[in-house]
Amino acid sequence: MGLLSPSRTRWRESDDSSMLVSGAPDGPIADRWDEHKFRMRLVNPANRRRYRVIVVGAGLAGGAAAASLGELGYNVDVFCYQDSPRRAHSIAAQGGINAAKNYRNDGDSVYRLFYDTVKGGDFRARESNVYRLAQVSVDIIDQCVAQGVPFAREYGGLLDNRSFGGAQVSRTFYARGQTGQQLLLGAYQALQRQVQAGTVTVHPRHDMVELVTIDGAAKGIVTRDMIDGTIERWSADVVILATGGYGNVFYLSTNAKGSNTTAIWRAHKKGAFFANPCFTQIHPTCIPVSGEHQSKLTLMSESLRNDGRIWVPKQAGDARAPDQIPEAERDYFLERKYPSFGNLVPRDVASRNAKEVCDQGRGVGPTGLGVYLDFSDAIQRLGADRIKERYGNLFDMYERITAEDPYTVPMRIFPAIHYTMGGLWVDYDLQSTIPGLFVAGEANFSDHGANRLGASALMQGLADGYFVLPSTIGSYLATQPMGKTPAPDGAAFSDAEKAVRDRVDTLLAIDGSRTVDSFHRELGLLLWDRCGMARNEAGLDEALERLPRLREEFWRDVKVPGSGAMLNQGLEKAQRVADFLELGELMCLDALHRRESCGGHFREESQTPDGEAQRDDERFTYVGAWEHGAGPSEPVLHKEPLAFDYVHPTQRSYT
Repeated sequence: MGLLSPSRTRWRESDDSSMLVSGAPDGPIADRWDEHKFRMRLVNPANRRRYRVIVVGAGLAGGAAAASLGELGYNVDVFCYQDSPRRAHSIAAQGGINAAKNYRNDGDSVYRLFYDTVKGGDFRARESNVYRLAQVSVDIIDQCVAQGVPFAREYGGLLDNRSFGGAQVSRTFYARGQTGQQLLLGAYQALQRQVQAGTVTVHPRHDMVELVTIDGAAKGIVTRDMIDGTIERWSADVVILATGGYGNVFYLSTNAKGSNTTAIWRAHKKGAFFANPCFTQIHPTCIPVSGEHQSKLTLMSESLRNDGRIWVPKQAGDARAPDQIPEAERDYFLERKYPSFGNLVPRDVASRNAKEVCDQGRGVGPTGLGVYLDFSDAIQRLGADRIKERYGNLFDMYERITAEDPYTVPMRIFPAIHYTMGGLWVDYDLQSTIPGLFVAGEANFSDHGANRLGASALMQGLADGYFVLPSTIGSYLATQPMGKTPAPDGAAFSDAEKAVRDRVDTLLAIDGSRTVDSFHRELGLLLWDRCGMARNEAGLDEALERLPRLREEFWRDVKVPGSGAMLNQGLEKAQRVADFLELGELMCLDALHRRESCGGHFREESQTPDGEAQRDDERFTYVGAWEHGAGPSEPVLHKEPLAFDYVHPTQRSYT
């Protein structure tokens, strides 16, 4: 690997290493979580009702946390911008949930799931957190079965498993192609049980627009009622953010259009460090872009790669229909390059290889930005009925969108922005750098390093919600005075509400000439081109020159119709895009400073001779956690060193 030329510094590095203390326990890794729980402080069951907890987000992580904390006896307020928690974006995780049950007796174990996750994340995750995730995974399945989640079963009645990318064992539990939806319904039932019991109150169509801190600790939030525009204050003893990822910064992504970064960005600007923002995941199995009319992309579950074979023509420019291309003239490029894993290589590897063959002029479809996902061999081997049983709803969805029958014509797929491994920095207890602010699921950075393995998002969300936060929240609250929840009419709440109203008034008063979507689309294309599937120093420098100008133009020329005292989706989008414009700059700074390739962060200057990601362990074996500075262009970088005592970093190989 050649030396990289120095780029001018655009940030300041902190020399205070005490700012990031993970709190991960010592001792044998298999015992750490149990020992840690034993040492935690406890809240007497009779005293729990004297504490109030706010949970923002009601997907798997938030819904599971709220249900569990309500069951324990705490008073819980849950806020979500959807009309019901059942519409949380967790339902879109279709393919399955990992757990180290070893039902297939094919060599799986907690340690192997831990190993695969650390390796899949390209050795950029904290070992203690990842082991806990693998350890808790076995309990998640039991919990969900007890709730009635209809996992697929084998003929004899045992739960079925299938394989997913980045693993050579079958550890993924699934409910056809509806796993996220079924798990969310299980969490929703548990949540509604606590609503009925009176311990949980759900506030739908409420958008968190500010975090309230008192003496440096999180003590509440400010929300905007999305129906009538009412600004409201809510106080608590502890706040949990479980608001998902920030993939929509790219405009086109697989995320629901409502998914955003407002909650975690508000927290970041109040003092919560943002970790590894450039670690965004490109999912290889997305329906290709068809035109500028699109506002989002549709994901085809990674589970399809179990039976679908990925290929392109061997000859550049071959525009024949797929059934007219003989077998000898097809390149099953993943099977050719990675014979041990084949089509089930991790997402970052599959995505980069798809881009490579398309860059060679061998892509398929009207735009040339696509590869085939072909089920003809599986249908011939297993029969169409068996394939329909496994993936029928996914095939139906593909046909409705493309008007092509995947039973007879290969699917066309191409990589797209999907998950975000970056998020707010948290310690082992999932507490951010703001005391009393806990962060769960995709909103935190903690478990996936630089690349998430398929079927691990649902696992992390439920692990955090059902099993981690119920213990760590209690340990924190045991240090807080009982019955002293701050009144929402205090100065801190007044200041937070004023900041919200000022921001709304400013956006409405601009009355410029450009729509919010036009700014978002321009931002997204810039980030995709310069900080997407591949990054280089020149492109990142260009983005960092253009982003401040785009942000200045937004605040000078955006047009937001309507008023704040009404249902106003334009205003909602404007606030999101204002946050995205700042976050996009931080992502590019993080990508520029991390002068290596790892997982989903692929610097073109840093690759092996055969085109794989080349880490620089000597200089970058750390979590990069950014503190908000005087402005979006002046962040402060803090580093949490990563130690690998059990899985020693090596060049990732899937051959």
